[in-house]
Amino acid sequence: MKSTIENLGPTRVRLAIEVPWGDLDHAFGEVYKELGKQVRVPGFRPGKVPNRILDQRIGRPVVLEQVVQHAVPEVYSEAVRENQVRVLSQPDVEVTRLDDGEALAFTAEVDVAPDLELPALDALAVTVEDVEVTDEEIAEQIDTMRERFAMLTGVERAAADGDYVSLDLEATLGGEVLEDGTTTGMSYEVGSGQLMDGLDEAVRGLSADESTTFATALLNGEHAGEMADVTVTVRSVKTKELPELDDEFASTASEFDTLEELRADVRTRLSRVKTLQQGAQARDKLVEHLLEVTEVPVPENLVEREIEWRTRSMERELAQAGMDWDAYFAAADVENKEAYEAELRDNVEKAIRTQFVLDSIADSREVTVDNEDLSAQIMAQAQRSRMSPEQYAQQLQEQGNIADFVADVRRTKALAQLLEQTTITDASGDVVDLEALRPQTVRAAGEPAAPDADADAEAPEAADAQGADDDAVVTEGEATVDEAVATEADAAEAAGKA
Repeated sequence: MKSTIENLGPTRVRLAIEVPWGDLDHAFGEVYKELGKQVRVPGFRPGKVPNRILDQRIGRPVVLEQVVQHAVPEVYSEAVRENQVRVLSQPDVEVTRLDDGEALAFTAEVDVAPDLELPALDALAVTVEDVEVTDEEIAEQIDTMRERFAMLTGVERAAADGDYVSLDLEATLGGEVLEDGTTTGMSYEVGSGQLMDGLDEAVRGLSADESTTFATALLNGEHAGEMADVTVTVRSVKTKELPELDDEFASTASEFDTLEELRADVRTRLSRVKTLQQGAQARDKLVEHLLEVTEVPVPENLVEREIEWRTRSMERELAQAGMDWDAYFAAADVENKEAYEAELRDNVEKAIRTQFVLDSIADSREVTVDNEDLSAQIMAQAQRSRMSPEQYAQQLQEQGNIADFVADVRRTKALAQLLEQTTITDASGDVVDLEALRPQTVRAAGEPAAPDADADAEAPEAADAQGADDDAVVTEGEATVDEAVATEADAAEAAGKA
């Protein structure tokens, strides 16, 4: 086999491949074997028909066509390995020569990963926000804890914001009660705005056993977007009473004896969460810098395939939720489909560019992935997916995603190594030591996460002192910072299909 490669652009090549006839013996053998099982010729047992008889019965052109179909994928894969081409898509193949008894020649055009000119990576620096815990943030977390110990008490008055009411609802359209349009005894917090437009306004001022009717747009189902009449009946009104903020509350809600001790613990936990956020910020800013200073061409075909895949996935999710695009745009506060598609394209392109940059860094540094890396990643992802490691590994295998998974681990590892060598300072000019963010106990390392996984860590968990020690509260954040936690959630997703 002879092969040459021609660059058609920064992300596309054409392979020209010529195969001597003798190298097609294996393909001929496979084709004749299959045809021999299918063709019945008097005087010959199935599978024992001579090749020349098969040529006569079926026609030599048909045999040659099937030989080409068998040979091209295998020969193409060999040429890709020989030329060390990192392909990103299925090739466009064109047979250019088929001379019986002499040679087979074909070309294959395919999208490939670009060769990037990386910037200097030995003096990188990023700045992150200062760690500052305010009294207001501490009070907010303690108020959240108080909410968990609140008591609901029935009152004989009209409902107001903050009250909890028991409701009966009945939705009608054109005078007909909608299927699944009724419910009874539903608990609802007045003023929360979490159910449907107009409900809060209708319920305010109603006492027990009083009703009213209001119009609202249906959010899902076959009548999504249409205006329906909803009759709401208040069955009971209850007010929420918070416990007194004192030492007794502290001892009830936590392992501390005094309120001041509880406040001090909340401050420590919030400080730790914000410190972990610094690691996430450093990671994200490092990636942003790399994308700014690196020219990264992106194959349009790859972008279009990813957009199509995500769009189909979203359509399936909307169908399962009984929603259409308009209902989704309204719920997600998206102006229109054009705005959604523009944002989706930007996200996809950024994700693919990120993947290419991290792959190039991993190549330049000869980053490898061993069994320990894979095991740690599988354990972390399995925990996040609420699965056992065995189930997660089996799912990867069944879906054919093992190679993509290994590639994601390699990118994560490359970014982690680079982040360790990056100078990180806070807004005050103090150096941030990522090593200080590592836990002191043994844990699974290398878990990738979306960039906002740590930044959006729920403070109630950080402040919750019940039944959770300090390390347990921030385990996810520690694993994330330790391994630089991949890049973008989108990057990981796009990388899986690129």
